[in-house]
Amino acid sequence: MKHYKIEAFENLVSAFSSLPSIGKKTAIRLAYHSVMEDGFAGMKLAHALETGISTIQRCSKCHNMSEDELCSICSDPYRDSTKLCIVQSAKDILTIEESKQFDGVYYVVSEVRDMDESHLFYAVGGVNEIIFAFPPSIATDTMILYIEDKLLGLNIKFTKIAQGVPTGVELENIDVVSLSRALEARVRI
Repeated sequence: MKHYKIEAFENLVSAFSSLPSIGKKTAIRLAYHSVMEDGFAGMKLAHALETGISTIQRCSKCHNMSEDELCSICSDPYRDSTKLCIVQSAKDILTIEESKQFDGVYYVVSEVRDMDESHLFYAVGGVNEIIFAFPPSIATDTMILYIEDKLLGLNIKFTKIAQGVPTGVELENIDVVSLSRALEARVRI
């Protein structure tokens, strides 16, 4: 008995399942919807992907996503260029911007080994404070120490975002590292 297979559909399922957090069942649902239920949405998705891949690049100053040489944050004259928030991914910038709590500029450093020190010095020109917005880990703590060491003589204040217990979460659902950091960074009331 021959196995039933539609190669184009299998390729589409494979493409969807190669994306982060998309399992096989979800990939099948997305592929089926795109080709059988709403072909227009599928074509719109394909066009948006093609356009995004061909036009989005890294900002030459901060490595954020951009359609131009400089991203809209680096080219915004109303941003506070004396405050630099160093993040691990351009996705982190989207999250911080959504909070509307930061009016400074950014710099993306994914790993120490990928960092261009001369470019880092270019990015910190005119900066008074560097805020590290990294998820807690030994690797990110190492990166913070490395960057602080490289910029030590520049009269820059180094801070990092607070970490600990999120609002509305029961203590039994908090990981040990987050709970430990929350206890260490406790504040007087």
